[in-house]
Amino acid sequence: MPELTLLSQQGKLTREELVLVPTPLGTATHRPIPHCEVVNALIETLGFRHISVVHEEYAVDRTGAKMFGVMELDQGMHGARFALGIRNAHDKSLRLAVTVGYRVFVCENLAFSGDFSPVLAKHTKNFSLNAALSVGVDDMQRNFKPMVEGVERWQGKQLTDVSARLVIYRAFIEGDLEVPRHLDRRVHDLYFNPQHEEFAPRTLWSLSNAFTSAFRELEPIPQYRATAKLAGFLATA
Repeated sequence: MPELTLLSQQGKLTREELVLVPTPLGTATHRPIPHCEVVNALIETLGFRHISVVHEEYAVDRTGAKMFGVMELDQGMHGARFALGIRNAHDKSLRLAVTVGYRVFVCENLAFSGDFSPVLAKHTKNFSLNAALSVGVDDMQRNFKPMVEGVERWQGKQLTDVSARLVIYRAFIEGDLEVPRHLDRRVHDLYFNPQHEEFAPRTLWSLSNAFTSAFRELEPIPQYRATAKLAGFLATA
């Protein structure tokens, strides 16, 4: 399953609640697009490509000008799903953008990270939302295959119990991964006593899940930092 993290001091919103966020009037050179219109257009664009959204949540800043959201996508891959992050602004502070990966982090300090991030255009008076999203999703979809192949490699990489323990030892005792040391027992327990059947196989994919599940005990910012460094560390396993 993808790791999705969304931070907001204002609380999380549903798509229906997003409709209630007001959109300011535009100018001769700038046309704000309602957040709900962006979200609906993105979901429609994904649907045309047979990609369904199985979970979604959104947040706005205090002014309502900036919107951040995360979606969990079902694109037909067995055993894993992609996560997609989206951001939009009524002011000129940032571009409309989407990011896709297995771990997506979107928060109001403008951290915006995924495995592949097509950045879309600003809302000029000639801006076409549907055209921009179509190009962005097509670019994103072309990167599904290498990401799927990466997951499949990890799912197929068998680990002996000794090898798994050594990876955990390197991460926490030798400090090769910058994460709080007190999580070592939690990672160990989650790997050798998995909570979900799909992570029962003794593979690098299951070990990755044990790490990311343990990271959920951290505060959001440390959780993101730890998760962002994990793939590079496990690539050396």
